[in-house]
Amino acid sequence: MAKAQGGKSATLTDQPRRKRRSSEEVADRILDAAAEEFETAGYSGATTAAIARRAEVTEAQIFRFYGSKQELFRAAIFKPLNRHLVAFHEANQVPLGDNTTMREMARRYIGELQDFVEQHSRMFMSLIVASAYSPEATNPVSDMEGLRAYFEQGASVMTSRVGEGASVDPQLMVRVSFVAVLASLMFKDWLFPAGMAKDGDIREAIADFVIDGIMANERRAKASD
Repeated sequence: MAKAQGGKSATLTDQPRRKRRSSEEVADRILDAAAEEFETAGYSGATTAAIARRAEVTEAQIFRFYGSKQELFRAAIFKPLNRHLVAFHEANQVPLGDNTTMREMARRYIGELQDFVEQHSRMFMSLIVASAYSPEATNPVSDMEGLRAYFEQGASVMTSRVGEGASVDPQLMVRVSFVAVLASLMFKDWLFPAGMAKDGDIREAIADFVIDGIMANERRAKASD
């Protein structure tokens, strides 16, 4: 037995014990590891064994918190993405009495949406891939509070500007606009060959496309008055 300083014997019990992780810490580690694994391997390629290794926990601990991989995916990708969408919606509401022109307001909003999608592109891609190959893991996406709030806000603002004379339903227009921004950024490498245009030019072209559609709706509404 080794001698400790001062002549006392050191035993195994004298060694510092590893601090036991709380349930909350374990749950956080699992979610962080799951998000990384789903973003890297996609829903189909990710396994609970790989997630457990990333989190330094056992698979049994994962299933103690989440009953299935589907439930874990919804917690790791759905919830954070929904949180981000809610925050984006709250940060970008149009104040009552805002006299900003429709075009200025739309350009600012589209620009911020482009930034948002770029920042969270890996989460969106995980969601897209899972929706294509494992729809049971992502349905119903439309029930996400943040996405629903975003669509309702956009449609409400558009309706207040165009009234009942819109040729395209604002509910449909706001979704088409969202898709145009999302697809142009998520599939940029597919759609725009290298050297075709600078990133800034692509962003401007998408913004102009979306804004022109919105403005056309407003012009038609005014013409029908």
